[in-house]
Amino acid sequence: MGAYDLANSELRRKVDRLLEDTHGAGGWAPVDAPRFWHENEMAMARPFGRDIPQCAFGASLTHECVFAELGLPEDYRRQEFDEAWALELNRRYNDLAERIVGRRLLNETPRDPSRRWPEVKGLHDIFEARNEWEGGPTGSWWLKQSAHTPEELARLLDRVEKRLERLRDFLLPANWEDEKRRLKALGAPPPLYRGQRGPCTFACSIFGAENLLLLYYDDESLFRRFSDVLGRAILGRARVLDEEAGFTPTTAPRGWSWADDNSCLFTPEMYEAFAMPIHRAVFGRYAPAPDDRRYQHSDSAMGHLLPQLARLDLTGVNFGPTLTVAEIRRHLPHAVIHGQLAPFTYSRNEEANMVAEFLRDFEQARESRSLVFATAGSIHNGTRLTSMRLLMAAVQRYGRFDAL
Repeated sequence: MGAYDLANSELRRKVDRLLEDTHGAGGWAPVDAPRFWHENEMAMARPFGRDIPQCAFGASLTHECVFAELGLPEDYRRQEFDEAWALELNRRYNDLAERIVGRRLLNETPRDPSRRWPEVKGLHDIFEARNEWEGGPTGSWWLKQSAHTPEELARLLDRVEKRLERLRDFLLPANWEDEKRRLKALGAPPPLYRGQRGPCTFACSIFGAENLLLLYYDDESLFRRFSDVLGRAILGRARVLDEEAGFTPTTAPRGWSWADDNSCLFTPEMYEAFAMPIHRAVFGRYAPAPDDRRYQHSDSAMGHLLPQLARLDLTGVNFGPTLTVAEIRRHLPHAVIHGQLAPFTYSRNEEANMVAEFLRDFEQARESRSLVFATAGSIHNGTRLTSMRLLMAAVQRYGRFDAL
């Protein structure tokens, strides 16, 4: 039925009833917030549970939403670099959130510099890419391309392979040993590596999206070599940090997460050649058991890759709004689905469409459970706390499993 179907009479009646009650209460949807959050914790802990009372809700608002709610111009750069200012905004925002949705949503605690581990070089450093802030106050971090031609890429991979031979020395700063002793004495947990910008997105940043896609046709051997070196670099960095934390291969914590929006650009053949070997190697090392976390965020059009992702038996996904809960479930029976609310439906505060999209998704998840109703992608500034409360009310009124 597409994104929603408000021509459906039963759906229309449910939407209208909730909106009438909401507007009759001055724009605050009717919800028992303490009960909602208690039951939501139960649902989030066991999304597949047959005895959970309601559908899990994961569309809680983030720090990006403070500006519209507080009537301030967006300034993500200051939010990133001025911690005291950002925390003051969080406190003001949380005062509103506590009244409207019954919970303080954002962090208000400053970081303790004495417990901060020294910076370890990232995967992008291994591949000689700079991570730079671009776009001024409304900008974000951008990973800059480090190879522009196949010849440059081949030479870059030569240097990366050399780097992998002495990876610990390359990754760790000069003061690492002293700081490690001090921080372990304080009980500060050491950094681990269990999530990464996905293989396709990372590689597109390093070599350029068009360059990488054309490379599959122009020089498939170099394309596959890039995949092989990238996979070994990811596993190598994870191994170094595991060892520094005192873990062995048998005691290291399990689970891995990808954020790979650019995977939608790859044909199934490209994906099989580039991404799947990395997935198999990383999941095989860090998430081999049926219940281990194998998570992929790709808030893009992922339908053409679902058959391949099915072979990975993902246990958690967040895909773009072009997919439905039913489509994802057919391919990934063991995955908790975080979705499928369109992010701009939420950020534009389209009340009727928000409720309709929840009703659609809940109907498709009634039998299997395992839905965390959330945005199919990121939550954007402009999304209001009253919209979050409306969705909470929709979940509490129409998303109950104990009433089926």
